[in-house]
Order: sequence, then structure tokens, then C-alpha cells
Amino acid sequence: MQGAKEKVGDAASSAKEKVREFKAKAEEKAEKAAAVTKGQKAAAHERAKAKEAAAEMEKHQEKAEHRAQREAAGGHVTHVPLSHVPGAHRQHPFSAAPPDPRYPAAAPPAGEKFF
Repeated sequence: MQGAKEKVGDAASSAKEKVREFKAKAEEKAEKAAAVTKGQKAAAHERAKAKEAAAEMEKHQEKAEHRAQREAAGGHVTHVPLSHVPGAHRQHPFSAAPPDPRYPAAAPPAGEKFF
């Protein structure tokens, strides 16, 4: 259950980050429209980049908090199979059984074709 809560929290953090990035881009456009010189436009672009980086940092901090909450709740639980037979998924050693006489070991003669 904690893993599901963590995933939902991470998704919410990502959505919040996207909203913050959109706000930063909208503010950048407004500042660029109001700017008179290229320097003011460049400053608006730098502020927008800083806001986007801050949004990314906040997202990672929130994700770290989600991981800490999961660890505090009891740690990570891995999937435990309901029935496990040791060695069940391993390949069995090759046994040299005698060939079945109904099936020829060699290919058919070269002159014959299969129809």
C-alpha cells in the first residue's frame, strides 16, 4: 500500500512541477512583452529558467519526502511468491536418450520433396 501511496504522491509532485513550469513560462512571456531592451528580455528568460529549475528541485524534494515516509512506515516490501519450489525455474541437465525410431535422425534423401 505504501508503494501505491508513494506513486500517487510522485505523480502529484510531477503535476505540480508542470503547473509551476507553465506559470514561469507565462510570466516570462508577459515580462518579455513588457521589456524594452534585449537585456530586459534576457533577464526575463533567466528568471523563467531559474523558476523552472526551482520547480524541478521542489519536485525532487517532495519525492525524497515520499521515500522517507515509506521507509518510516516500514520499509520496502518485495513481492513474495505464494508457492516457490527451489530450482523449479532452472533448466534440467541434458539426457542423451536413444532416438525414436519413428522419426528419422537424418534429412530425407535429396531427390525427394515434401508435398
